[in-house]
Amino acid sequence: MNYDSEWPLKYARERGYIIEILKDNCISVYHIGSTSVPGLAAKPIIDITVVVRSLEKVDTVAEKFPDIGYEYLGEFGIAGRRYLRKGGDERTHQIYIFQADDWNNSRRHLAFRDYMRTYEKERGEYAKIKKDLAQKFPHEMRLQI
Repeated sequence: MNYDSEWPLKYARERGYIIEILKDNCISVYHIGSTSVPGLAAKPIIDITVVVRSLEKVDTVAEKFPDIGYEYLGEFGIAGRRYLRKGGDERTHQIYIFQADDWNNSRRHLAFRDYMRTYEKERGEYAKIKKDLAQKFPHEMRLQI
């Protein structure tokens, strides 16, 4: 899918909901992934990284996330992370929550976003690779844009 100018607005709406649930445990919330890069084609899934003071405190408010449409899936295969998705198998949003002292995990998401936002030539090359792979493997949902 071509870039949609609604994606930043969708992120901003979710950001507000997330902050309301996490309150003072929340340090920062970032729009990441391809939908955070203006002009980049992407699957229409809003990816969000959240940095918190305590994952244990996140777990204590886990029951509030379904109220805003999210499944709270815990670590979901990555130790030290909390993963949430909205929309089930047809997901529209994903949240990755990391504790502040796990800067390596949250930073890698931000590094990709910032690199794609900064380097136009590489962004164009990446977009071409994504489109070529989506055409080559039309039934592979992870590649569809």
